[in-house]
Amino acid sequence: MNPIIIIAVISGLILLLLIAGFTGKPFGIIGQIFIRLAIGALFLFFLNQFGGQFGIHVPINLVTTSVSGLLGIPGVVGLTIIQTWIIG
Repeated sequence: MNPIIIIAVISGLILLLLIAGFTGKPFGIIGQIFIRLAIGALFLFFLNQFGGQFGIHVPINLVTTSVSGLLGIPGVVGLTIIQTWIIG
């Protein structure tokens, strides 16, 4: 899949959630979780795109996306260290 399409879809979904502004607390929490997961996946996508030149690849799945979405940049760095030195 073309990386530009992936970035456009994720950015569009984030923008849609920000504009829609879910009303009600349960929908707000679900929206925040979704936005964090989308941002985490975006972090990992950029890491894989730029880190590929250096042999760095972290798979994008629910666990790694959750870690990077919850912890942000330190989570991405931690996943990179785990993938590079511990796993292999």
